[in-house]
Amino acid sequence: MKNFFKFAERGTSYKQESLAGITTFLSIAYILVVNPIILSQSGMDQGAVFTATALTAIIGTLLMGILANFPIAIAPSMGLNSFFTFSVCIGMGIDWQVTLTGVFIAGIIFMILSLLKIREKIINIIPLNLKYAIASGIGFFITFIGLKNGGIIVGNEATFVSIGDLTSPMTILAIVGLVLTVIMLVRGINGGIFYSMVITTVLGMIFGLIDVPKSVIGSIPSLEPTFGVVFNHMDEIFTVKVLVVIFTFLIVAFFDTAGALIGLTSQAGMMKDNKIPNIGKGLIADSAAGAIGAVLGTSTPATSVESSAGIAVGGRTGFTAVVIAICFGIALFFSPVISVISVEVTSAALIIVGALMAMEIRKIEWTKLEIVIPAFLTIIMMPLTSSVAIGIGMGFVLYPICLMAQKRFKEIHPIMYVLCVLFLGYFAFIV
Repeated sequence: MKNFFKFAERGTSYKQESLAGITTFLSIAYILVVNPIILSQSGMDQGAVFTATALTAIIGTLLMGILANFPIAIAPSMGLNSFFTFSVCIGMGIDWQVTLTGVFIAGIIFMILSLLKIREKIINIIPLNLKYAIASGIGFFITFIGLKNGGIIVGNEATFVSIGDLTSPMTILAIVGLVLTVIMLVRGINGGIFYSMVITTVLGMIFGLIDVPKSVIGSIPSLEPTFGVVFNHMDEIFTVKVLVVIFTFLIVAFFDTAGALIGLTSQAGMMKDNKIPNIGKGLIADSAAGAIGAVLGTSTPATSVESSAGIAVGGRTGFTAVVIAICFGIALFFSPVISVISVEVTSAALIIVGALMAMEIRKIEWTKLEIVIPAFLTIIMMPLTSSVAIGIGMGFVLYPICLMAQKRFKEIHPIMYVLCVLFLGYFAFIV
């Protein structure tokens, strides 16, 4: 086992790897609560999504650990589950079954692109500043949803949005959860998001705001409502609207995984000469998890940035990932407790994760007008339109236009012209 995971070469031990795995799990365990709640708002069965979320995390993380030997977790992406529910199912009116089929198709395309190593090449084509803008914009969008779910902001006919009723008991509970999360994170407490959710849930039960579960341990919820649904809706994906959705899943997941893998492997000291060993295997693990997750019944998974918590305490090999997968397996049996948690409790996680993603904004070249305009509109249009696709489209249309206005044609990759035309068509015929 030690030889397989290269313990000696990476200077680690079973104790160090196990602690790292548990730390990462505690940092990302909130996904078991948040993902089912978000996807259930699209009409999906919450119990089935809980099981699909855990199984997808188990399979994807094991693949990442065993194939690539990375101390990294894979779990449903917070950005893409919000896009799935709020932009596609609610915003565009596409049934969740069809949307899930789109996720499956995107996963298959991912696998093909990863196996052919095309995915690595395409990642390098998209301008770096737009990658940072997309990650940041998704962060703002997620935070907006979190504030809305917590009742901290509400709709207003005169000003579009305004402050909510901060005296409402459930809103107060959301604020308490947010303050607890902030305090724990700034004090460097690993798993702060998870711990604050537990404390907030208990407080909600004490004050009668949240139902007390009838049991702690229960049977694993059935996958029947979601398992294999994708195979029954293949004939419904051949519309321009759904094809654009598939394209968006592809683009966003591209950046999620690429950015996370670069950052995490660099943190773990694995990057050498600006190259990541086994990056191809890592991308295959990630893409396979996407296709498998769709079959099980969850939105697109991605390399989890929360893995940085485990790496920070010494995770250096795939054995950390194995420990994370085991923890997700144990969590499967605690669905009765997880099922009573409300959107107000999870709102803090959305707000904070959004803030963490928005940190990428600092890497954008804000002194260059031709960069600032497409990057800023990419970011701001996501929360204002509740659509990741529109934000990405704004950036991909304006970026080549700005450079063309400066007669910098040679700096624009041919694929960027194609993306520009595609999104112009998207705005003209779909939005």
